[in-house]
Parts: sequence; structure tokens; C-alpha cells
Amino acid sequence: MSEKSLYERLGGYDGVAGFVNNLLPRLQEDNLLRRFWDHRVTDRLEKEKQLLIDYLCTNAGGQVHYTGRDMKLSHQGMKISELDWHVFLEHATATMEALNVPEQERIDVSQFVASLKDDIVEVSE
Repeated sequence: MSEKSLYERLGGYDGVAGFVNNLLPRLQEDNLLRRFWDHRVTDRLEKEKQLLIDYLCTNAGGQVHYTGRDMKLSHQGMKISELDWHVFLEHATATMEALNVPEQERIDVSQFVASLKDDIVEVSE
């Protein structure tokens, strides 16, 4: 019997979408991070949300096709700082806690997210 993918362990598409649907409002309402979503129209926000779901599903081992840009290009010029990154991680952790994500999956998600830092953070403080 083969080991289940992270995608399967997170509850498949619905589990990943639930994570994103919980996380994004936290980020968009945060006093520091909301600037990344200010002045964006609803349809653009929905497209970005769908791209994030697809990206996470694909990278967690799901059979979902991600059609967006790579993380470096997607975040280029946004001037995301170390502090922004730290606050994002706090919200991601709170989301996993709120959704009762099991410990091993929290670790696996955190390791994956950490692997993206160099492509996302542009400004050291």
C-alpha cells in the first residue's frame, strides 16, 4: 500500500479550498498585509484565490492543473518583507489550528511553505 499524498491527507480539493477560504480573509483583514489586496476588484480576487487553490493542490500531489506563474514572478515587485512573511506564517498557522489540521500535515505544509520564502520575500529588514 502506498503512502497517501499530502493532498489526500489534507482532504483533497475540498480540504485545500477550505484552507484557502479560511486563510485569505485573515490576510486581507490584517492591518499590515491588507495592502496587497486593496484596490483589487472582486473578479481578480476570485481568480487569485482559484490560482492559489490550484497551486496548492498541484504541489500537494493532487491531479489539478496549475496555470499560473511561478512564485517568484507572481510576487516580483510586491516588496514583501520579512515581517510580512512572519505575519503570513502566523495566519497560516492559525488557519491550520482552526481547521484542526493534524500535526504531521501541519509540519508538511509548513515545510512546503518555507521552501517558497526565497521566491516571495524581497525586502530584508
